[in-house]
Amino acid sequence: MTGAPWTVVLAGGVGSRFWPLSTPARPKQLLPLLSPQSMLRDTIDRLAAVSPLAQTLVLTNASLVDAIRRELPDLPGANVIAEPRPAGTAAALTWGALEVARRADPGAVMLSVHADWAIGDVPAFQRALLAAAAAAERENALVTVGMVPVRPDPGLGYIEPGDVVEGSLRRVRRFIEKPSRDRAAELVRLGCLWNSGIFAWRAGDLLEEVTAHCPEVAPAAAAHGASREEFFAAARAVAIDVGVLERSRRVMVLPGDFGWSDVGTWTALRDVRVRDADGNAPHGAVLAREAHGNVVHAEGTTVVLYGVDDLVVVSANGLTLVTTLERATDLKTLLDTLPSQVRDR
Repeated sequence: MTGAPWTVVLAGGVGSRFWPLSTPARPKQLLPLLSPQSMLRDTIDRLAAVSPLAQTLVLTNASLVDAIRRELPDLPGANVIAEPRPAGTAAALTWGALEVARRADPGAVMLSVHADWAIGDVPAFQRALLAAAAAAERENALVTVGMVPVRPDPGLGYIEPGDVVEGSLRRVRRFIEKPSRDRAAELVRLGCLWNSGIFAWRAGDLLEEVTAHCPEVAPAAAAHGASREEFFAAARAVAIDVGVLERSRRVMVLPGDFGWSDVGTWTALRDVRVRDADGNAPHGAVLAREAHGNVVHAEGTTVVLYGVDDLVVVSANGLTLVTTLERATDLKTLLDTLPSQVRDR
């Protein structure tokens, strides 16, 4: 590959799945869920062996730009890019490709990752990114890294590999949206991969495919000299998978196996945090006695568990949440019933 790739880190979103710890001003990517530092900082650190900071762009909500610049003081300030309004990942990554083409060259290779993943095997993750970047440059293709499933998961999308291109690189036959549990089990048996959201392409190749296949974003991208505000105002919201990848014939997939998780809920932390001898996944000052399989997050206080199993306990921002691992996957239902002075604290 000719030179180090660029990397675009998607760091938007103010989701509620980690309430009461997450807030609009401090969403998931700025939380210390897996280590003493934020998930975004963890992400930037593991990318250091792939892309230099000068070639790392962070796309985020306009309201989070200042917080992210404080979190990443070593990243050039101009590399933290505000999306004036949410417009989906197709618009965000198209703008990222326009930035890479302007700052470098349309032939420059660009990687895309999210800021809030857990990665178990960092060296294997880095090797997979570089392999995807090399394949994208060599094949003039849009390359995704599909994760080898460790279980049937109806909460994830799937990729069905098609014809072999070279080695483990294959064309994508189709993308499959989040299936039922039984269908997910069937897809795993058929050798389908999880759709991780890891992508690699030359900036110009993505822009060509946006122009050819994505009417939601193509007119905004074609407006030469348009400001960021004008681009996002003109773009219609659509995911990159739907808007480009499902419509393009230039999409290929490499399998990846490095302990990837999108850490979508408090429950998911039990699988990616370091656990004690009783299977508890704690953060902060936590004392557990005769307690098993709990997820606990304590900020500014001490949490003591005694004789309980399979709970989620979160103490933060003057609130304490206690629920089960099963019910923690649907916090939105709870939040819809809470008074605003509690929910928005």
